[in-house]
Amino acid sequence: MKGLILAGGAGKRLRPLTYTGAKQLVPIANRPVLFYVVDNLVDAGITDIGVIISPETGEEVKTALGDGSAFGARLTYLRQDKPLGLAHAVAVARTFLGEDDFVMYLGDNLIGTMIRETVEQFARAPELSASVLLKEVADPSAFGVAEVDAQGSVTRLVEKPREPKSNLALVGIYLFRPIVHQAVEAIRPSPRGELEITDAITKILELGGKVSFSRVTSWWLDTGKKDDLLLANDTVLDDWLQPAQQGEVDADSKLTGRVRVGKGARVVRSTVRGPVVIGQGAEVVDARIGPFTSIGDRVRIHRSTVDHSVIMEGSVVEDIPRLEDSLIGRRVIVRPGASRHGALTLLVGDDCVIELSRERSA
Repeated sequence: MKGLILAGGAGKRLRPLTYTGAKQLVPIANRPVLFYVVDNLVDAGITDIGVIISPETGEEVKTALGDGSAFGARLTYLRQDKPLGLAHAVAVARTFLGEDDFVMYLGDNLIGTMIRETVEQFARAPELSASVLLKEVADPSAFGVAEVDAQGSVTRLVEKPREPKSNLALVGIYLFRPIVHQAVEAIRPSPRGELEITDAITKILELGGKVSFSRVTSWWLDTGKKDDLLLANDTVLDDWLQPAQQGEVDADSKLTGRVRVGKGARVVRSTVRGPVVIGQGAEVVDARIGPFTSIGDRVRIHRSTVDHSVIMEGSVVEDIPRLEDSLIGRRVIVRPGASRHGALTLLVGDDCVIELSRERSA
C-alpha cells in the first residue's frame, strides 16, 4: 500500500505566515504539522509515499522532508500546478499510484491516534472499495458530511450541506482501491471549479463499490487558522510532550511541569511553567513563560512574559509586559517603540492582524 500526502494549496487562512512558507510546515510543539502526518503513515507500515506540492511552496516542502530517509520512508514529489481539488490531486498522482491501494492524507490535519489499525482492517477486507475516517462535529454544515447505515457502510456524502442529516465529518484521511481512478475520470468539476473527493467517492458507490468508515474518537484538528493552530499546539503539548533538559538552566530559574529545553538553549533568571517546549539555541532571560507555549529555535525572549503562544524560529521578544494567545512568525521582532506621547510605530506586512488593549475611560 502506498501513501499520498497533500501538501500543496495556498494557505490563505494562515496569511501572512503562508506568503513565505507552506501551511503544512507551520510548527506544532516546534515540529512541522507535516512531520506528524509522515510519522502516522510510516507507523502504519506505509513507506512509499507521494507528496503533492505546489509551485509556490514545493521547494520548501522538499527541503524540509528530504528524501524521506529521516522518517524511514521513500518520498516522491508530485507537482500540482493549480489547487483544483482533492480528486484532481489523485489524478496528478495517477502514474505514481499505479494499481496499488493507497491512503490519502491531508497534510495540514492532525489526529490524536495512529491509523495503523484502520489500515490493517482495510487490507483484510478486499470487498471494500474505499474507507473514510469520520469524526462527530458540532457544526457539520462546515464540512464534507457522511451519511452511514447500521452495517458500517457509507451511503451518501454531501459537501457542506445546508441541512445536514448527519454530524459525521470527513476527517481528511481516505483509503482507496484503484477503482478510485475510474471514479475520478468520470466526475466533473463542482460549482467552485474543483474535482471534489466527495464526488469521486459518490461515483464509487454508483459503480457498485462498498465504502466503509472508522470513527475518530480522539481529537481531530485542522491547523488552517490561527486559533486552530494554537489549539493544536495546546493539544499536542498536553498529550505528547516528553520533558527533557538538553540546554542550560541556571540556578536562579525555575521550571515546573513538563518542559523540554533544546540543545544549546539557555534559560537564565526565568520561570517556565509547562507544558512548554524551548527550541535549540533559544534564549529565555529574565522572563516568565506560561503554559502551552512553543518557543522555536534561536528565539530570544528577554524581560518579557509570554503565555499560550507559538513563536517561530529566529524571532525576538524584548521588554513586553505580557504577550499571550499569539502566533509569531519567523524572524519577527516584538519590542516597545521609541515614539513619544504613547504613539505606536509599526512595520507591518500584508494581511497581518494587530490587536491592542483599549484603555477604559474613567
